Amino acid sequence: MSLGLIRLAADVEEADQFHLARLLILLRNVATGATKSIQGITKLAKLDFLLRYPAALIRVLDAQNRAKDAATIPEEERNTIEGRMIRFRYGPWDPRYRRWIALLVSRGLASTYHAGNTVHVKLTESGEALADELAAKEEFTDLGTRAKLVNKAVGPFGAKRLMLFIYQVIPELEGQRWGEKIEL
Repeated sequence: MSLGLIRLAADVEEADQFHLARLLILLRNVATGATKSIQGITKLAKLDFLLRYPAALIRVLDAQNRAKDAATIPEEERNTIEGRMIRFRYGPWDPRYRRWIALLVSRGLASTYHAGNTVHVKLTESGEALADELAAKEEFTDLGTRAKLVNKAVGPFGAKRLMLFIYQVIPELEGQRWGEKIEL
């Protein structure tokens, strides 16, 4: 692999626009029901973890006996450089979600509200329209397909149930030190 390709992948990882587009597509597919919101930043991070890392999503789908769904994830997506994970403070979940949510809200694409101690994240009409536009683009087709799979597999789970299920299916996530690469 060339150094240029590695730098390009690092640049994409640091570009907020890519993460915002992914979160728009995820929110559009998972934030359903009466509130059309995701209940909690931690739940959003866990759902996004499955969207970002196809190898983890495949493990979840396999654990649910959804081999047919897992087979829809193209082989070339399963172990991409973007799909390599690093252990963060509270699991493999990326610590930048508050920033990304603030950017979505500041651009009028999402709104947040509190219910008890839980922050709910919800797309605005503009956010829904942009998410639909993005999902229709060829370069986001696979991401949109995976977002639907995430919703189908674990969308209705609460944050704690989702966390426990992920740790059950991917036990190597527990017990690792910060900064370690997670191998799936």
